[in-house]
Amino acid sequence: MKGTYCLIISMRKSEKLDIGHLHHDYKFRKGYYVYIGSAMNSLVARINRHLSDDKKLHWHIDYLLKNESSEIRDVLFNVSDKKIECDLASTIAEDGDEVPKFGCSDCNCSSHLIYFKRKRDAMNSVKSAYEKLDMTYHNLSYFKKELMKNKN
Repeated sequence: MKGTYCLIISMRKSEKLDIGHLHHDYKFRKGYYVYIGSAMNSLVARINRHLSDDKKLHWHIDYLLKNESSEIRDVLFNVSDKKIECDLASTIAEDGDEVPKFGCSDCNCSSHLIYFKRKRDAMNSVKSAYEKLDMTYHNLSYFKKELMKNKN
């Protein structure tokens, strides 16, 4: 199963974090972040990896998610062979503040991590971006109920 996903991540307090070789002491503000990624091999495995606490630090997002102040609050995703990761990122960035160069080392985007002060604004921006791209999307509840039932 292939697709693109948006992790909705809460930061309970502002913290300075090191993000691999990308950022040292970068100040992540209290609020919500949307991380946009794609999985063109196994969408279910990729989302499960992000939800897991037991993983090696590989991608920029791993460094943010390992911090105890961060937590994935929802995941919005689509199932499609069409890679829309960069289109989603640029559309969502219109509404929020980009973290420079985060999660986009394999494309020409300025960022794949967007900051919002409120969860409602982050969620509305992601939903609106999917709708502008005419893509059906699902949430974390659907993922756990429908996609994970075959894994048990």
